[in-house]
Amino acid sequence: METFSSIECFVRSAEVGSFAEAARRLSVTPAAVGKSVAKLEARLGVRLFQRSTRRLTLTEAGQLFLSEVSGSLHTIQNAVANLASAGGQPAGTLKVSMGTAFGRLYVMPLLGAFLERYPAINPDWHFDNRQVDLIGQGFDAAIGGGFELPQGVVARKLAVAHRVLVASRGYLQNHAAVTEPDDLAQHQGILIRSPQTGRVRSWQLTSRTGHHSPLMLKARMTMSDSEADCEAAAQGLGIGLVSMPVAVPFLASGALQRVLPDWYVDDGNISIYYAEHKLLPGKTRAFVDFIIEQFAKQGLGARFSAV
Repeated sequence: METFSSIECFVRSAEVGSFAEAARRLSVTPAAVGKSVAKLEARLGVRLFQRSTRRLTLTEAGQLFLSEVSGSLHTIQNAVANLASAGGQPAGTLKVSMGTAFGRLYVMPLLGAFLERYPAINPDWHFDNRQVDLIGQGFDAAIGGGFELPQGVVARKLAVAHRVLVASRGYLQNHAAVTEPDDLAQHQGILIRSPQTGRVRSWQLTSRTGHHSPLMLKARMTMSDSEADCEAAAQGLGIGLVSMPVAVPFLASGALQRVLPDWYVDDGNISIYYAEHKLLPGKTRAFVDFIIEQFAKQGLGARFSAV
């Protein structure tokens, strides 16, 4: 068990590049992690890390050892966690990342039913519009769109990720008619600034018939959140380009209307992401299956489609 603990300290330190951060995730002291790794190096007779005041760097031997043991470590940990689950049921802290508005609108309403089914799971849910490093930051799962898919991470599609043009009835009544994409150049745009890059992306509109047109809408203002974009559009301040899931309640209430309803932006898929393991932790498997089940049951895939 001491060797297993030393290997776990080594793998966590290699993943995050720091004894201090590895210690935080393992709930031990940095000194304990450093000592454990040093014992492992002594037992193996090789140096696994080049140490500096700023960061740990794997040696060639360390890289080779990490490639050999990391997968097996995760498999053993997951097997232990699954066997240790309360009464054979999935248990433990479930760390999940999701977009702020999306999580509040579509995932939080499922929390009660999820906990009723899996009472031994403790949610640790993070609401953020920025992408996360699923493995490096220790998340069990993430829900969102446009994630890069690094090695060791898999994605299960939940719905299409469409963006639509919206405006208030008052704005449309008081401004020039929009009947084709080129008409957008005459209007005030409320556009989304990427939380990752800080830039406003250039979008391409797609029609129901498969035609394409550049988005000619010029930014009168920018937001980093689709819900804020919808709120501004609902005040009659311009035409917004927003994600369909966030637009749904505004469209349903009549606060906003689709502009050019035959056109939309195809932004890929909304998916649930999780680390690929031969033996997935029971808590993660339970969450993934539950979310996929609920999305299908509620028909959210159809509701999020702009077509």
